[in-house]
Amino acid sequence: MLIKPASDIAPSNITDKTLYLNRRQFMQGAGALALAASGLHSEAAAAPRLAARRSPLSVAGAANTRDEITGYNNFYEFGTDKADPAANAGRLVTRPWAVQIDGEVLKPRTFDIDELLKLAPLEERIYRLRCVEGWSMVIPWIGYSLSEVLKRVEPTGKAKYVEFTTLRRPEQMIGQRGAVLDWPYVEGLRIDEAMHPLTLVTLGLYGELLPNQNGAPVRIAVPWKYGFKSAKSIVRIRLVEKPPVSSWMRANPSEYGFYSNVNPQVDHPRWSQASERRIGEFFKRKTLMFNGYADQVASMYTGMDLRKYF
Repeated sequence: MLIKPASDIAPSNITDKTLYLNRRQFMQGAGALALAASGLHSEAAAAPRLAARRSPLSVAGAANTRDEITGYNNFYEFGTDKADPAANAGRLVTRPWAVQIDGEVLKPRTFDIDELLKLAPLEERIYRLRCVEGWSMVIPWIGYSLSEVLKRVEPTGKAKYVEFTTLRRPEQMIGQRGAVLDWPYVEGLRIDEAMHPLTLVTLGLYGELLPNQNGAPVRIAVPWKYGFKSAKSIVRIRLVEKPPVSSWMRANPSEYGFYSNVNPQVDHPRWSQASERRIGEFFKRKTLMFNGYADQVASMYTGMDLRKYF
């Protein structure tokens, strides 16, 4: 049997629907969680605790377990299988770490990760996460609104968009040794999306610093968009006048648009987005418009054709 290396996998084939909608994959996911858990509890015991108040922006209901959240991930810098990040991300060195913020700003600045941890009061926000492949989670992220960072660099009137760039370090991020995507990973938001209170600078989860496989040491969480919009292991934030071309747009523009809002009425070209499966559950749920955050964010898209601007 011939097995293609990651470098031979076309972006359009990475998230085939059958990987997520059959029982075999469901059982494989459960096995991956158990494998990841075996190596994570000692790490959790040694990690410093983060003091964070519960945010009123949290959704109601229980979050997924720590083992589910840390054991089943999309993070192609560490591999394309859902268990790969937990297995491979341990080699990533996250101290020292700095995030450069520049572009259309009056006060460009580089923040050390420890500065970011102290920049604003930390909040625990329980957010829904919806992935384009059809699975979802509820995650107790810890952080604060991205606007707290952006206002300190004073965006100019030309700052219409915000571009996020992930670390490129193939000696530690083994998925970058292949050509699945054009590395480093790049994502972007419109400036009003980036400044929205829900857009989170994420520094931890479950009371701890972010695990490597979840985007350590700093990532973004944009809960009304598909998960790939929330860039991980960020090293640069650039404010720009024109829309940035994100990594998935560059790889497959017919399937991945700039906005990537959760919209159950717009199917992925290869499958429906009308339903989702919550990790840890067997039966599907109905997908909610804007991932359930319509009351907070729909006004930003008034008058837009959300089928055209997908």
